[in-house]
Amino acid sequence: MPSPPQPSIHPTTVPWGAGTRQDDYGWLAGDGPDVLQVLTDERAYYEARVHQLDPLTNELATQMRGLLPEADESVSFIRRGYTYVNRFRAGADLPGLARRPRGSDGPIEVLVDLDAVAAQEASSYAEFGLTEPGPDDRILAWSVDLTGGEKYSLRFRDLTTGQDLPDRVPDTYYTGAWDATGTRFLYVVPDHAMRPWQVREHILGTPADSDRLVLQEDDESFEVTVGATRSGEWIVIESRSRDTSESWLLPADDTTVAPRSVAGRRRGIEYTVDHAPWGDQDELLMVTNDQATEFRVLAGAIDTLGPWREVVTPDSGVRVLAADAFADHVVLTLRADGLPMLRVASRDWSVYYDIPPADEASTVSLTRVDEFDTGAVTICTESRTVPAIWWDVDLATGDRVEVHRTPAPGLAPERYATSRVWVTARDGARVPVTIWRRSDVALDGTAPCVLYGYGAYEYVFEPEFDAALPPLLDRGVVFAHAHVRGGGEMGRAWWEQGRLLHKRTTFDDFVDVADALAHDGALGLVDGGRIASRGLSAGGLLQGAVYSQRPDRWRAVVAEVPFVDVVTAMSDPSIPLTVNEWDEWGDPRDPAFMSYMAGYSPYDNPPPAQDRPPLLVTGAVHDPRVLVREPAKWVSTLRASDPGRGAGTDPGDPTSPGTVLFRVETSEGSHSGPAGRFGHLDYEAEVAAWLVSALL
Repeated sequence: MPSPPQPSIHPTTVPWGAGTRQDDYGWLAGDGPDVLQVLTDERAYYEARVHQLDPLTNELATQMRGLLPEADESVSFIRRGYTYVNRFRAGADLPGLARRPRGSDGPIEVLVDLDAVAAQEASSYAEFGLTEPGPDDRILAWSVDLTGGEKYSLRFRDLTTGQDLPDRVPDTYYTGAWDATGTRFLYVVPDHAMRPWQVREHILGTPADSDRLVLQEDDESFEVTVGATRSGEWIVIESRSRDTSESWLLPADDTTVAPRSVAGRRRGIEYTVDHAPWGDQDELLMVTNDQATEFRVLAGAIDTLGPWREVVTPDSGVRVLAADAFADHVVLTLRADGLPMLRVASRDWSVYYDIPPADEASTVSLTRVDEFDTGAVTICTESRTVPAIWWDVDLATGDRVEVHRTPAPGLAPERYATSRVWVTARDGARVPVTIWRRSDVALDGTAPCVLYGYGAYEYVFEPEFDAALPPLLDRGVVFAHAHVRGGGEMGRAWWEQGRLLHKRTTFDDFVDVADALAHDGALGLVDGGRIASRGLSAGGLLQGAVYSQRPDRWRAVVAEVPFVDVVTAMSDPSIPLTVNEWDEWGDPRDPAFMSYMAGYSPYDNPPPAQDRPPLLVTGAVHDPRVLVREPAKWVSTLRASDPGRGAGTDPGDPTSPGTVLFRVETSEGSHSGPAGRFGHLDYEAEVAAWLVSALL
């Protein structure tokens, strides 16, 4: 085996709270050939160490790919009588956008094929940013990222000819909206730190450098988005920080007027709006936390923007996430008891009914329907072991009809069992945990387990179908998702208890769940000596923290694109996300936050060298969310603090205790890994092979 890479120590001045400090590996924040050589060496070392797993990796990849159909399509959104779908042609790795008349089984019309785009651009990576058909369905605004860096080239395709117009706008971001004429398109651009901060307007047939500035957000803690209302009458611009938001209205038939603020901006108050043109009551619906921790719904006349009346009262046990207005109904997206739910109410709010998920391990969601005057909507149901099914729901009756099901050749969902358990954390909170297993694998304390977690931004990883999971379950591994605080599974309060000066609660919850699941714990469901942990991004921070906090608990740890150099990153407002993130993690210029962050930052708190479980770290040079410097520096300092330099107790075993491996994407690749359905499953097979080798 080759020796682990040992990057040189070059003390470099880096930001540190209100001041600076010397960082031995601060130089890895550069982008010169010396840094690229370190990353290249790390990838080569990783490949050499896991080479012996190639047969298992290939076997897993084959099994995972076997759960995907040769050709596939999934409902993306519905607009003006068309169903738009993401479509994979036979054998294709990347999707295309296509459409067919709604309710028709007729021929499908392919609009953009990303496989063809990637081939034309000589890239292995291609991802859509936005896809917005114009009001006459003749021009499609679409954008594509060809590196994984989340900067998108905005283009306009004539759907009658299939050719792009000469117009092209570089370096745009997510979200956009057409005006009523279909000649003007509003879009978002990021600043130097990748913060979406401006809304601009492009007029078809004019140079991009003459595009007009519509709105600029100067507060660096806020990010902007733009979108059209379902009614087609208004464009909504929204600016949002972690706990405050403001919305502006712009008439779609005259985008040259100044945007009008809906309810201003007040610190700690969030709101979103939707247009409800109900005859004489031309109203806006507002979902807000104003005087309602778990949010409520207000309605007000659009011409006066008030006075607002309450139409859905706050409920401490039900988080209101969205209110979507249709001609005669409103669809509410809710969370209750840790589970998603849809509620359909009549427009006078007199009657309603609920659409819950199929079980405690499933999800239900409203598909994007850009059609106001409709009596039916499309919903999607799925779980990690049950592929997505789309249903048309009659809003008046609640009757549903299946319209599309994602095929999964060879999958037998009945082979797998799911359940939800609750773990009492050290402070008495009850933490939900969702479990997937093969039906004949007993929860008697003998099976190995992969424990997954995230716990940040009030974000919830809904249980979408995952073709990478059944092959892992088929090997007798239990998969458990710990819904720790910091996420939004149990509402706004769940997030508040795991952010800022309560962030360590996220880590404690995760460890408490693992201890309870272990054979000698409160629940005794899995083998406590064979628990592996995994998480991505903020979930990677979680893995870094528990790797240091309780190294004895884990048989192996996978930290994907981990945010681990917390103090340095949060001290540098010039890099992506920092200022916007102060409301999540805290501002280290404040001594209280500085001390708290420094106490848990994985880069600054490596575990004792003799107690370390094997660690697999990932990163990507084009990742704008967690810069590759963070995992690179962390891996380097872990090696430097270990007499074995991260080689492990057995250099021939890539999962021996003490092993540190860094799988870094040095070419195209994004925050979540390679693009494409097959490319991503090949990546998942690598991670699964490493975990299986550690656990079995």
